[in-house]
Amino acid sequence: MTASPTVTPAQLEALAALDTPTVCNALEILVPERRGHGFNRRPLVAPFPQMKPLVAFAKTATIIGREKLQQRGGDPRAFRLAYYEYLDKGPRPSVAVIQDLDGPDQGIGAFWGEVQTAVHKGLGCMGVITDGSVRDIDQMAEGFFVLAGSIMPSHAHTDVVDFDKPVNIAGMVVHPGDLIHADRHGAVIVPHEVAGKVADAAALIGRREKVILDAARSGKFSLADLRRAFAEVADIH
Repeated sequence: MTASPTVTPAQLEALAALDTPTVCNALEILVPERRGHGFNRRPLVAPFPQMKPLVAFAKTATIIGREKLQQRGGDPRAFRLAYYEYLDKGPRPSVAVIQDLDGPDQGIGAFWGEVQTAVHKGLGCMGVITDGSVRDIDQMAEGFFVLAGSIMPSHAHTDVVDFDKPVNIAGMVVHPGDLIHADRHGAVIVPHEVAGKVADAAALIGRREKVILDAARSGKFSLADLRRAFAEVADIH
C-alpha cells in the first residue's frame, strides 16, 4: 500500500480490518453531518461475498452500452487507452468506480468480466464498484473485489465515455481520489481527514455495544437490565 499524502499505509490497514457497517457507524461519530449520505443508498450485488473488505482510492469513469461509441463521434480505442493511462497514475491501491449512463437500460452491457478485471488488477486497481453490470464471474481475476448493479451475459456496446470526474453510484456521489471502504454490504466514502480516527471510533462503539449485547445474551434479560445497560453505555467514552 502506497497510500496518499494525507492517508498513511497504517491507516489503510486499520480500515481494512473493519467491515463496512462498522466504518459507517464510526463515521456517524466522527462526521455526524454525513449520517444520511456518502454511501450507496440502493443495493449492489456482491458476487464474492466472502472477500475481505476493500480500502482504496477512487478512479472514476462513466460508461454507455446501448449504442456504439463511434456513433457519438469518437475513437473507442482512444477513450479506452486514455482511461487506462489515468488508471495507471495516482495513489495505490485504487478501485474503479464506474457509473453506467444507460438510464432505463442501465446494465444492459457488462464492461466488467475476465479481461477487464485482469487488466485493471495489472494496473494496480484492486476492484470495481459500479451500478452497471458484470459477467464472467468464474473467470474474473483472483482476488478482484466486485460490487455491481447486476449480473448480465453480454457486453453489448459498452465502453468508457469519460473519466476523472464525479460519478453517482446507487446514490453515492464519488469524486476522483475519494477513499472508499467496501465489502459485501456496500460501500462508503471515508473522508481523508478522519481516516486515522475511524479505528478508535469503531473501538468505542464496540465497547458500548458489548454492554448491551452481554446483557441481552445473558439468558436472564429484562427491560430493567436493558435500562441499566443503556445507563452504563452513556458513561463509556
